[in-house]
Amino acid sequence: MKIHGLQKMTLLDYPGKVACTVFLGGCEFRCPFCHNADLLDVNAPAQMDDEELLRFLKTRTGLLDGVAITGGEPLLRQDLPDLLVRIRDLGYLVKIDTNGNHPARLKRILDEGLADYVAMDVKNSPQRYGETIGIPGFDTARISESIGILLSSDTEYEFRTTVVRQFHDEASFEEIGPWIRGAKRYFLQGFVDRDTVPFAGLEAWGKEEMERFADIVRPFVKNVDIRGL
Repeated sequence: MKIHGLQKMTLLDYPGKVACTVFLGGCEFRCPFCHNADLLDVNAPAQMDDEELLRFLKTRTGLLDGVAITGGEPLLRQDLPDLLVRIRDLGYLVKIDTNGNHPARLKRILDEGLADYVAMDVKNSPQRYGETIGIPGFDTARISESIGILLSSDTEYEFRTTVVRQFHDEASFEEIGPWIRGAKRYFLQGFVDRDTVPFAGLEAWGKEEMERFADIVRPFVKNVDIRGL
């Protein structure tokens, strides 16, 4: 398997754990605010392969708690479960980031106990989803299915939304709240502009507006918090 990037240690990507972050290339979404746009192409040059990754992980046994798998969209990789088995056999916890567009693969990973934590992006309200991910007319049925899978799972999880002034407003969160009703935790993430973001001129909301959006969701979710401000 091609590995497109490795952050050897992070205290941020896996809540409460010391972890490394593994970046897998390839994503079917084209979010204008993507921070990892260089990873959209699965055929982009790889940094290492899975054997090199596993050799690295063997040297970090006892130093790292877990491995965060991100992208790109990791669930595009049909051989991901095999890699997860090998990582877990080394004694690591596994966190997976996903866009929620592959519910069957998500369910398989959860059913087989291959992930200890899942972070799923909820890009926007269903009405504005296509606009937000760069795919006009996008059908959110698979997103809804993945939300349902996580809501009924015993695996730890979070939902999260990167909040961009040009794409999100109060109406967005008035729809997102009921969509993820009963969730354990939900994070609003402040957008940060970078050179790697595909579209220039996008802006973040301020703290006051972010708190207002969080308050809209709080009646539906047990824990709502804000990151990145």
